[in-house]
Amino acid sequence: MSTGPNRIMDEFAKLMTDAAGAAQGVRREIETAFNAHAERWLNSMDIVKREEFEVVREMAIKARDENDALLARIEALEAKLASEGK
Repeated sequence: MSTGPNRIMDEFAKLMTDAAGAAQGVRREIETAFNAHAERWLNSMDIVKREEFEVVREMAIKARDENDALLARIEALEAKLASEGK
């Protein structure tokens, strides 16, 4: 068992370690509460999540590409019909 100044320093170090652990616990609780509140707030605003946005964006890109390909085919067929009709 330590005595004197070393014991005081040991107790102080233990107290600081415990305080740091408690502060980290409080920080985690605050972050959890904040994140839950922020998520509820965002959900109430009917905001789309990033993953959902990316899925719809990819669908739109695919649809636009298919539309461009169909337009090219139509133009080719119309040109072919116009040249046959002359």
